[in-house]
Amino acid sequence: MQTARPISRSDQPDPGVLLDQVASIIADIAALELASERDIHAATPAQRESVRNLIHYIALRRHDLRRLQRDLAALGLSSLGRSESHVLATLQAVATALAALGAAPPPIVPESPISISQGDRLLKRNTLELLGAAPARRDVRIMVTMPTEAADDHNLIAQLFDRGMDIARINCAHDDPGIWLRMVAGLRAHAGSACRLFMDVEGPKLRTGPITDGPRVISWNPPRSPLGTILRPALIRIVPTGAVLSASASPLADCTLQLPADFVAALRPGANITFTDHPGRSRSLLVTESIPQGVLAQSSHSAYITPGTEFHADRPARLRCAIHEIPPGIGVIELRSGDHLLLTADQSPGEAAVRDAAGLVISPARISLSPPRIFQDLRPGHRVMLDDGKAEGIVERVEPASALLHITRCRSGVMKLASRKGINLPDTDLGLPPLGDDDLAHLEFIARHADLVGFSFVQRPEDVRLFREALARVGRPEIGLVLKIETAPAFARLPELLLSAMESGPVGVMIARGDLATQIGYDRLAEVQEEILWICEAAHVPVIWATQVLETLAKKGLPSRSEITDAAVAERSECVMLNKGPFIADALSLLDDILHRMAGHQDKKRSMLRPLSVALRFPAH
Repeated sequence: MQTARPISRSDQPDPGVLLDQVASIIADIAALELASERDIHAATPAQRESVRNLIHYIALRRHDLRRLQRDLAALGLSSLGRSESHVLATLQAVATALAALGAAPPPIVPESPISISQGDRLLKRNTLELLGAAPARRDVRIMVTMPTEAADDHNLIAQLFDRGMDIARINCAHDDPGIWLRMVAGLRAHAGSACRLFMDVEGPKLRTGPITDGPRVISWNPPRSPLGTILRPALIRIVPTGAVLSASASPLADCTLQLPADFVAALRPGANITFTDHPGRSRSLLVTESIPQGVLAQSSHSAYITPGTEFHADRPARLRCAIHEIPPGIGVIELRSGDHLLLTADQSPGEAAVRDAAGLVISPARISLSPPRIFQDLRPGHRVMLDDGKAEGIVERVEPASALLHITRCRSGVMKLASRKGINLPDTDLGLPPLGDDDLAHLEFIARHADLVGFSFVQRPEDVRLFREALARVGRPEIGLVLKIETAPAFARLPELLLSAMESGPVGVMIARGDLATQIGYDRLAEVQEEILWICEAAHVPVIWATQVLETLAKKGLPSRSEITDAAVAERSECVMLNKGPFIADALSLLDDILHRMAGHQDKKRSMLRPLSVALRFPAH
């Protein structure tokens, strides 16, 4: 058996050399702090120590610390890897230890640094001020986006609050003030002030313009297996013309037919309805059951119904009708890799490509973008992400009011682009104003009802100051402000944005991972969200972890394995946001349990070494 060679002192790093490196970093910190005096004094008195520490962290991270970290760890000292909230105190402790090992005097640290316990207390204080008290069973708050139905279903609000919702979110990009007011009333009736209200303005969201209506057609197709076997018949809801459907009216139906009221009233289970569809095929529907407002029927064949289609029922005999009113379909433009798309400032309805008899493109598909001012900032070579990343293109040519886009990638091979879809321009630094007219109007509602406000698509420090000025005009300059980091420029300027926000009132940061991933690339998201967490901890600023948390569970009722892991990692933030979905209450319960369990294992970047059940069960023999 070979014995391990004892480690000689020559294998150990030289404490004196390491002390010189640490002293150099401390000197750089002092220099950057001196150069940043204006930023430090501009902060509120309560935030000045946090601003100082943020400056220290920026100076620290200008160095490549990897070799120094390995050498410090070899000597059994702190490797600086958990120093975010108390940078100078960690460096001072390391320098003192190195000085003792090398019998040299430690460097002089400017002023009294924030201690480890002080850094933790500052973050907890700021989190409490912005997000409210944490629940008893976990330190991380849970924010839930209110669905439209919460305006009238106050039992849903009560259920969410009872299952662990700490903050309710109203997204001002959807619904209207009347709906928001009913949501607020329900929230206050069931939770009072125990649940905080977060509202975010839409900001300068780039969207596709209108598209020519699709054909007037109603269609269905029975679900099939990959081999073409019918898995179940298509389910068709038949109701009187003009009926307003409720959520309970057979929500599992594949489509709805609105037929004359006397025809629908006469239908009974067992009736067979025959018709000829648009391609000229004989088709039938079997009425299976009565439902609120009508009947449910099923079909084992696909069908296409257009205005004028006649229906005949065999019971009662000679019952017939025709359908005349079919609303136009939602217009879409089909795109494939290699296609061209003309982006225009002209807001007339977009259209698909025009092709000749051989299928060759005569003129490319066309769609407008809003706001039209973006064409001033687009340049050839810039990337354009359509429908929040479902397709990607490169700008080939730019005119004053248009740009020709070459489609380079479609996520599913063929993409159907609709109106009002989000557009991302990751290479374009847009000079758009941070607040539009709608945003300014919504701020008046937010000022009356919300506890904190989200600033969407913030990009520059001056944007933050303009937003605070707008809040002052509506009487709430002190309201908690959450910077939503969802663009590449916002991430690049995060320290400057924080410094500007810390000049007044409580501040937080939301990692809006959906838009951010589209802008920076999904391959960089894990790295970037880590950097945001580090920078915010250095500033003692609470973080909201948002977008697609347990999304499959919330929307489909069953989570994916990766979603569970993602939710567990979210414990490193101060708040986790859930988006709406039919199973949002189940997602909330699961997230509450995950965060409760992880609280004993993780505190920011620190692993908490509580007793492990596997260790306690390990046999003694």
